[in-house]
Amino acid sequence: MQLQQLRYFTAVADTRHFTRAAEREHVAQPSLSQQIRSLERELGAELFHRARGHITLTDAGETLLPLARRILADAETARREVQEVARLRRGRLRLGAPPSLCASLVPDVLRAFHTTYPGVELIVTEDGSQDLVRALADGALDLALIITPLPVQAPALVTSDLLREELVVVSAPDRPAPAGRRTRIRVEDLRSRPLAMFRRGYDLREFTTAACRAAGFEPTFTVEGGEMDAVLGFVRAGLGIAVVPSMVAERSGLRVTRFSTSGMHRVVSVAHRGDVSPPRAARELERILRDHLEPDGP
Repeated sequence: MQLQQLRYFTAVADTRHFTRAAEREHVAQPSLSQQIRSLERELGAELFHRARGHITLTDAGETLLPLARRILADAETARREVQEVARLRRGRLRLGAPPSLCASLVPDVLRAFHTTYPGVELIVTEDGSQDLVRALADGALDLALIITPLPVQAPALVTSDLLREELVVVSAPDRPAPAGRRTRIRVEDLRSRPLAMFRRGYDLREFTTAACRAAGFEPTFTVEGGEMDAVLGFVRAGLGIAVVPSMVAERSGLRVTRFSTSGMHRVVSVAHRGDVSPPRAARELERILRDHLEPDGP
């Protein structure tokens, strides 16, 4: 049973005339009659009493008519809803990002996306890069912003560099500057400075610890275990200094001190599963992300 056959059947039922039904459906009358016959053979029953100049529904036709109308209505609803999703009038987008990006880049980008596509539901997951990679692999996310390179390769993912972000030191404005009279700080200067540190598994914790060890010392933590907002609060309270991304630092209201070496940066990449094509909403969000990060962008 084909939708086209049901459309022809309801057209004849409405017009009670094969020729007028064919004209309404913009098809040749013999083709319409052939499709009706094919439908009757498939159902095993005649649908119309055919008398010259007088077409009426049989009992089988009366039974089929409301069902055919419902099927055609459901098919039209399905077509419209799929088209709305394809045109991004509706749908859902599941984005993952580290808390540091959720506190800086992500809100502005999601605002731009929502302004353009208000019908798309946005679901954001905050987590570390390794957890986000697992969520992508499990199909729980459509797109994720992660810090690369990953400590363990994820061959099932496709990643693309998005930005190279400088890392800086933040400190309480009412406390002595961490670099003293100098305008920039060295990694070695962190040896004698207590740090407010993120929880284990946090990308910035791993990076800061690795940089200190490369400089020949273990960092000293005054407080640890927080997310981004908590660590900034610890710094604001004078509990220590912290190494954070520059986009976060600029919004924090804290004193910002840059490193003297260019090696203190991180690479943010956009990632999606490699075995399936990301939905259109995810592709459009990536475009908005890249537009936002253009030199002449917002």
